[in-house]
Amino acid sequence: MQITSAMKMVSAAKLKKAQDAITAMRPYAEKLTELLQNLSASLDGDAGGEFTTQREVKSVLLVAITSNRGLSGAFNSNVIKETRRLTEKDYAGKQVDFITIGKKGNDAIRKANTVILNNNGVFDNLTFDSVAEIAEELIQLFVSGKYDKIVLVYNQFKNAATQIVQAEQFLPLSPIMSDIPSSTGDYIFEPSKDEILLTLIPKSLKTQLYKAIRDSYASEHGARMTAMHKATDNATELRDQLKLTYNKARQAAITNEILEIVGGAEALNG
Repeated sequence: MQITSAMKMVSAAKLKKAQDAITAMRPYAEKLTELLQNLSASLDGDAGGEFTTQREVKSVLLVAITSNRGLSGAFNSNVIKETRRLTEKDYAGKQVDFITIGKKGNDAIRKANTVILNNNGVFDNLTFDSVAEIAEELIQLFVSGKYDKIVLVYNQFKNAATQIVQAEQFLPLSPIMSDIPSSTGDYIFEPSKDEILLTLIPKSLKTQLYKAIRDSYASEHGARMTAMHKATDNATELRDQLKLTYNKARQAAITNEILEIVGGAEALNG
């Protein structure tokens, strides 16, 4: 009970920092996407170049983002279940390979699937630069034609008690469909819209992956804090039950001793 209570407090402290980080970066990610939409709306359909190429899906790369440690309830198992569902249903009959971020996902997925790359160390130093390297590898795998589709599977952070499993398409970029008219405005673009867009797309992809890992990191601590809170409550309840059982047994033993003493005294008197 003391161990789980301590783990709950540690996760609560880490959650605050992780929650602040994901909350702070979401406006930036959303604004970058909005800027991309405004630019794309005023360009031709093939403006995204190699990033928007829609090919017949024969090979799929799933990026499963889990944690390096357990004791976090269904946090890791939910991602693993979703990857299995995608493999067996959505992409049945296609070549499906994996890149895993997190030890728990790698240990479970590699038993039945091909894991081409595993990144356990990213959580040791979770920075944009370290994630950008992984994003560049994903971009290269898609651009080279090795994979026709790349999907991120991770837990999106909602609050400490709720994490939502997401299967988010990373590449190719989906056509932007929006009912809201784009506010392109009267802007002067230097050097040109096309060049700005092709610079923004890789940056947007790196930000998308960084946001997904940050979401997962915050979700992990939220899930662990909730799991340890429940474990502490269960341990407290079990301790109380054991204490009650012990006291009853102790009381029964004392009663038997008293009866034996009284019986012995009565026998002596007789």
